[in-house]
Formats: sequence, C-alpha cells, structure tokens
Amino acid sequence: MTRMSVKLDENLGRVHAAMLRQAGYNVDRVYDEGLSGEEDDTLWRRVCAEGRFFITLDLDFSDVRRFAPGTHPGILLLRPRTGGRQAVLDVLTRVLHEQPLELIEGCLSVADETYTRVRRPPDSG
Repeated sequence: MTRMSVKLDENLGRVHAAMLRQAGYNVDRVYDEGLSGEEDDTLWRRVCAEGRFFITLDLDFSDVRRFAPGTHPGILLLRPRTGGRQAVLDVLTRVLHEQPLELIEGCLSVADETYTRVRRPPDSG
C-alpha cells in the first residue's frame, strides 16, 4: 500500500528518497524534476498543485504566517546540527520512527536530532 505523496527539496538526495520509498511513501525529488534553482514561489505552487507533503532544509519555508498550517499539504523542515547527508538522514529517520508523516499532514513541522515541533492547523470547530 502506498502512503501519502512527498516532494523532497533540492537539498535532499537519493538516499533520503530511497529511505522514504522503503517506508512506503510516493516520493518525487525537485532535482529529478528539473526544478533545482527555481524560485521558492514557483516550487511552492508546484508542491501545492500536486498535493505533496514537502520536506526541506530551506529556512525560507519556516514562516508560519506565510505557510500557515491547514493551508497546504504539510511542510517538514529538517534542522540537523551538522551538515551532511547522514545528519539529515538521521533526523528524518528519527521523525519517521516517532510518527508517520500522515500525522503531521497539513502542519508546519521543524525537526532536529531530538525533537519535532509541530504547528497544527487551528481547530475549525
């Protein structure tokens, strides 16, 4: 069974996509789609049009006013303390072991090595 659809920003590589696919997610990479270097607004329109949960290292996507929870498919901002593919993979692995991405769908989440802060949509009722 395929789980939700995910788009990885250009700063995430094949190893990250492979890990998510192994967990059952339908994954596209910005890099593979020829969208590397595109303006954030262009990329964001594509993410939303495709209804994909977005995973990035780009702090530009951390603005809760611009990317208000409940107005998009979801953002997971990975903030490893050190650079490198393995550090990013470690944070992503930790997040997935704690909860499936479906539980933070529509949210703006920021994760590091030890904690995931989740901003959820306001209650509608």
